[in-house]
Parts: sequence; C-alpha cells; structure tokens
Amino acid sequence: MQTIVVATGNAHKVAEYRELLKGQKVELNSLLDYPGFPGVEETGKTFRENASIKALAACRYCDAPAFADDSGLEVEALNGRPGIYSSRYAPTDPERIAKLLKELEGKENRRARFVCVIAIAINGEVIECFEGEVRGKIIDAPRGTNGFGYDPVFQPDGFDKTFAELTGDEKNAISHRAMAYRKAVEFIEDEMSCLDDDF
Repeated sequence: MQTIVVATGNAHKVAEYRELLKGQKVELNSLLDYPGFPGVEETGKTFRENASIKALAACRYCDAPAFADDSGLEVEALNGRPGIYSSRYAPTDPERIAKLLKELEGKENRRARFVCVIAIAINGEVIECFEGEVRGKIIDAPRGTNGFGYDPVFQPDGFDKTFAELTGDEKNAISHRAMAYRKAVEFIEDEMSCLDDDF
C-alpha cells in the first residue's frame, strides 16, 4: 500500500481528504503524524505557489510522495480578499467570519468563490498542480454547524444551504477541494504508472 502525506496539520482538512480517499488503496498520513516537522512559511503570492512550497517541504522531510493544498475564499466586492490570507484574516473562524461580514456591510455584490490548488511532489520535486473552484455568495449571517472556516456564510450556486448545512457527502460532491483532488487522482492514474496499482 502506497503511503502519501498530505502536507497539513489541519485535522478538518485531513478528515475531508480521508473521506475523499475512501476505497483507494493508499495510506494517508498528515503532518500530525510527523510532530518534528519544522513548519513552512507560506511566502508565495498565489495559491499555486503556497501549495507547491508546502508539498515540496513535506515530500523532502517525510521522504514520501506528498501533496498539499492552498485554498481560500475570494470575494468580488473585496477585490478578491481574503484570498491567500483566508486562514490568517483573523485569529479564529468566528472572528474571520465576523470580519468578512463587517467588510461586506452595505455592499450589494455578495458574489464569491472558494478556490483550491493541489500540488503534488514526488522524489523531491513538484510535478504538477491542479485547481478546483466553486462559486456562490456570502450570506448575511452564519448558518449550519458542519464544515469549518467560512463554510457557514458561503452558499454555493444552485443550493439553498450553506456549506456548513450540507452533509459531508453533499459538500464533497461539489467542493473546490474535491474538484482539485479528483483532477490530481486522475493525473496520477494516467501519468504516474509507478503508482497506478496503488490508486
């Protein structure tokens, strides 16, 4: 069984990826399994750059194939903010949501999109990146208790529920992370013959 490291210590993200990997012949580790990991400074200016930085660092430290995602929320009325700073917009999820809603007060345009870029690193180099997105709008007040981050205020197009009101299966069918992940797995199956049997 192939071991792959997801370069995150975010337990919520790890749980989502484990759900997405159901049925695959792969053992998923995370940085939670490598407590000595020195950490990585996200110095990139794009989701792609930050995902690549994290994937490469994990691949080299853990001596295993690794992938990393960098994801965030881009809001049209805020010129794309919080963007790559989504997780650093404020100290906690409730504070991040409160800050976002405060900045959107009085603005008619509530359009937004979640973006996720996954970078794959094997043998000490980044070999490919994949992007997924889901479009929707920011609602006026949080709803729902599932998910994390900005999920309670993001309502995807075609739904009358927020991400935080959807079940895990419903969210994984449409989420930006799931879309990027599916592209990554397809690439590995098509291009990385050495890993074909493990996926």
